[in-house]
Amino acid sequence: MSSLTATDLMTPDVVTVPLETPVVAVARLLSERGISAVPVLDGKGRPCGIVTEADLIRRLAGGADQPAGWLRSLFADPVSQAERYARTHGLTAADVMTESLVTVAPATTVADIAHLLEDKGIRRVLVLEDGRLRGIVSRADLLRALVAPPPAAEGLSDDRIRSAVLAAMRKEPWADTFYSMIEVANGVVTFHGFSRSEAVKRGLRVLAENVPGVTKVVDETQPMPVYLYGA
Repeated sequence: MSSLTATDLMTPDVVTVPLETPVVAVARLLSERGISAVPVLDGKGRPCGIVTEADLIRRLAGGADQPAGWLRSLFADPVSQAERYARTHGLTAADVMTESLVTVAPATTVADIAHLLEDKGIRRVLVLEDGRLRGIVSRADLLRALVAPPPAAEGLSDDRIRSAVLAAMRKEPWADTFYSMIEVANGVVTFHGFSRSEAVKRGLRVLAENVPGVTKVVDETQPMPVYLYGA
């Protein structure tokens, strides 16, 4: 999964609209195509925004906005008010679109894309190359990465697998390599020694399962004795 890139997962045939497309036409396009967003291109074919379902819902909700009272209007930001009015009453894609685009390059890894979606709370990123739109990667596309077949790990010796598990443990502050011992036989990883908690045991199992060549994980650790907690 980690070797997959935006190129591997993106939807290349992206439906787009020009800036002057009427909002009603954009809404009809999303409904008929069963999509949740459409990039907006300028006259040179470069993406300059995106209209999402959230943008259209915001416009629909704007019809119920009430005029601000005199006291509230004293402290209101006229620039923000004007921007909201344009977005909630605009007639074209240019008026209602989200202009702050989050983009990635074709070689961006799946992990980096997932971080972007999570950190920014968005549902999709545009894939650009030399300023041109090449595709879209959505949350649904990332799910395909989870079910992709793992890379082949044939020929890995038990010693190499054990070294890989230990290396992965050293990167995690919660994985105690001092009180945990690892045995690998025919791809089966067995943990011995002591474990601080059930959460740590679960973490170690998942960590080992993600190491190429591991076929099974067995946990034979014991609860950490009280006298060792302070060690």
